[in-house]
Amino acid sequence: MTEIQKPYLSRFPDAEGYFGKFGGSFIPPEIKTQMDAIAEAYEKFSRTHAFQSELQRIRVHYQGRPTPVYHAQNLSDYCGGGQIFLKREDLNHTGAHKLNHTMAEVLLAKMMGKKKVIAETGAGQHGVALATAAAYFGLACEIHMGEVDIAKEKPNVIRMKLLGATVVPVGFGAKTLKEAVDSAFGAYLQDPESQLFAIGSVVGPHPFPKMVRDFQSIVGKEAKAQFAEMMGGLPDNVVACVGGGSNAMGLFSAFIEDPVAIYAVEPLGRGTQAGEHAASITYGEEGVLHGFNSIMLKDAQGEPGAVYSIASGLDYPSVGPEHAYLSSIKRTQAVTIGDDEALDAFYTLSRKEGIIPALESAHAVAYAMKLAKEKPYETILVNLSGRGDKDLDFVTETYGFGN
Repeated sequence: MTEIQKPYLSRFPDAEGYFGKFGGSFIPPEIKTQMDAIAEAYEKFSRTHAFQSELQRIRVHYQGRPTPVYHAQNLSDYCGGGQIFLKREDLNHTGAHKLNHTMAEVLLAKMMGKKKVIAETGAGQHGVALATAAAYFGLACEIHMGEVDIAKEKPNVIRMKLLGATVVPVGFGAKTLKEAVDSAFGAYLQDPESQLFAIGSVVGPHPFPKMVRDFQSIVGKEAKAQFAEMMGGLPDNVVACVGGGSNAMGLFSAFIEDPVAIYAVEPLGRGTQAGEHAASITYGEEGVLHGFNSIMLKDAQGEPGAVYSIASGLDYPSVGPEHAYLSSIKRTQAVTIGDDEALDAFYTLSRKEGIIPALESAHAVAYAMKLAKEKPYETILVNLSGRGDKDLDFVTETYGFGN
């Protein structure tokens, strides 16, 4: 009898958290014990009716799901080619996709008897989402954020504090996302018994790349069904920005086994010179960072390299291990968009559709605009992962209001 091949999402990661050679858990034994406990609790609780019914109730009545897929006709006409569709995660409560996994993570923490959640944030969207979830479930919340990002993303810092979170400024190193992860992980190690480290992307040691992907997969499931209802089939192209990669894995997860081109859009920043971008898949090499093996940018000494992007949520020197794997088997294609192109998309989507995107999402929109010109008879589904409220002060004070 022929053995039935399990679906991709059931096969990856394996029991040790590996996607091919990427992933795993490179952490001290005492912390691995905690991670194993989280993995066990995830497998136990996430399969119960109590967990799933509560999460479904939250998504519908609190988050406002499902978010719509919108045909951006004006933008498509402007590009003069392919038809662009936007998965409107900017309409999710708190303004981005991040609440999809933070509500589930904090629900899990509650069921595990944890008293506090702790995390890093770059652009502040994960921090706001975690603070929101902590307020909802009545847990304490501590968010570590680089001083550079605090200055750029002031509206989100205010939101976190209003929601009752403690915001810890991180002032060492480059003072951005990598250092925020370092700082948050250090604080977590002081009391791993009563705290849950709610990692904000598909990164970190096992089980977080799997957990966050699974919680974010609602984006792809909804988008696939919605697009089929609108257009009678699959999109030709699927596009999302990638820093750590949670919004992208949320969308990509539904299309991995379908005949669809998948594009992971990385931040090229100011250019290809080291330290001027954060395009880990495109320019990186294999390496271990923050407890997982993936593709990362390195300096001359083999340490994590300096990174930069106009979008605070994308300036991370590595990428989720599943993204590294999918790129290595050529299921996804890593492409790059620079600051100037992202800014142009930020202004253009605002003017043509009345939708102000997050700078992170603007990278995906910018690449979709390119594709639309190159593939005039194809459809392009973009994850509009967040809205741009958080970026308004920074963009207008630094670059003005566009042409």
